[in-house]
Amino acid sequence: MHRPHASLTARAARMALIGAFAALPLAACSPAVDVPPAADAANPACAPMMVALPEAIGDSGLRKTNSQATAAWGDPSLVVLRCGVNVPGPTTDRCVTVNGIDWVIKEGDPVWTLTTYGREPATEILMDPDKISSATVLADLAASAAKVPASRNCVGQEDLQNLPQSQ
Repeated sequence: MHRPHASLTARAARMALIGAFAALPLAACSPAVDVPPAADAANPACAPMMVALPEAIGDSGLRKTNSQATAAWGDPSLVVLRCGVNVPGPTTDRCVTVNGIDWVIKEGDPVWTLTTYGREPATEILMDPDKISSATVLADLAASAAKVPASRNCVGQEDLQNLPQSQ
């Protein structure tokens, strides 16, 4: 009895094995960065941003990661990105705008967390400002982050001074 499906399955398995062995030397040189995925990493709105990520941030090259909608630059990693994090609500945390993208900044010691504001899904960046400039990181990631449309933006103290008075 001839079973064409069995031979196709065996052939596919052999090809997958060959591909896995061919990838081993590459994987040994540069292991994937272990980055936990964000809760909403499977959100399709992350995809346009992920394919538009820069090959480098400053002098740090893009590396492979082991989770969906994540990226890392530098060896060791100086910048880690995760798309699909919780969208920040109104906050008194510092918010900066770089090349049209609003970012909420939480300064940690030593790692800062920068999260897009007004975009859903939100994107989070983890970085150490003593090792790489936050201005460089935000400028280099602005075009990619813009692939997720903005629905609102940060307002500052100066924006609140020109509000109409209530009646």
